[in-house]
Amino acid sequence: MTEAILLVGGKGTRLRPLTVHTPKPMVPAAGVPFLTHQLARARAAGVEHIVLATSYLAEVFEPHFGDGSSLGLHLEYVTEVEPLGTGGAIRNVASRLHSGPDEPVLIFNGDILTGLDIPALVETHATSGADVSLHLTRVEDPRAFGLVPTDASGRVTAFLEKPQTPEEIVTDQINAGAYVFNRSVIDAIPADRPVSVERETFPGLLAAGAHLQGMVDSTYWLDLGTPQAFVRGSADLVLGRAPSPAVPGRCGERLVLEGARVAADAKLTGGTVIGPGAVVGEGARIHGSTVLDGAVVESGAQIQDSLIGARSRIGARTVLAGAVIGDGAVVGPENELREGVRVWCDARIPERAIRFSSDE
Repeated sequence: MTEAILLVGGKGTRLRPLTVHTPKPMVPAAGVPFLTHQLARARAAGVEHIVLATSYLAEVFEPHFGDGSSLGLHLEYVTEVEPLGTGGAIRNVASRLHSGPDEPVLIFNGDILTGLDIPALVETHATSGADVSLHLTRVEDPRAFGLVPTDASGRVTAFLEKPQTPEEIVTDQINAGAYVFNRSVIDAIPADRPVSVERETFPGLLAAGAHLQGMVDSTYWLDLGTPQAFVRGSADLVLGRAPSPAVPGRCGERLVLEGARVAADAKLTGGTVIGPGAVVGEGARIHGSTVLDGAVVESGAQIQDSLIGARSRIGARTVLAGAVIGDGAVVGPENELREGVRVWCDARIPERAIRFSSDE
């Protein structure tokens, strides 16, 4: 298998925007745009040709990735005029594929960070004789997901909507957003209308007697649908928990990119990334966070699990936890902003304006 489809920003895979000017697919995760990690992992698995099925913010991808040669890939781009859903997006790029009817095509969603063993999924597809093979992962609480039960051989038996009662939770297996399709299955998806693979294509194939095979892979998996998850994913890439050949440096507690300045007594832990041109002052403590290009973290600031936007400034002794600070924003000294707070781009919070802790 040498080609793939990457679903980026369409209906069902749209990457929710962060409170930063840069579109989320291009916000650096562990020092490079998030999609770089997915493309690099596909290339490492032997994929040579990838078609990006784009809709939302389609115009940002080609100027950055070009023809893909810098990654050892041949990239093409197909943009939806109207949202087509996951199945419709797959069908919409079929004319750009080179595979024959019985050959496999890898398909993966653009908002999932995963350690999936791609060759193992391809091998599962080949040895099982499936029409479609799905990466499945197990989750502790499956209530927020559709369920995918399988029989003893791994063959998919149903696609179930999000369970509403404990009795409906018949498995902890969910669709993890990566598939291998036979090309003939792609060509059979209706063209020029919205189609959901989860609600239409997969149930329809099962009803018609097609073979859908599940492969449970319990390696790293994270849906990057929220800012908190995005920050966590970046930290996990730096820590080496989420594997990627595109991380620009050794895995460890911190990744300080070229041009950044960090005071000797500042402490960076938990997979923290400091972007080019960023400055971290004396005594600052930053854990599990991303500080984007040109941002300034002043002395004594304490930051945890947060995203600090480009060219923003965090004042001395300010405390941030689970925060998203927009590009160009200024949070004055001795503020305290905690879980869930969003500061818009270019906003100004004066000194000692906000605190979350009690007076006790």
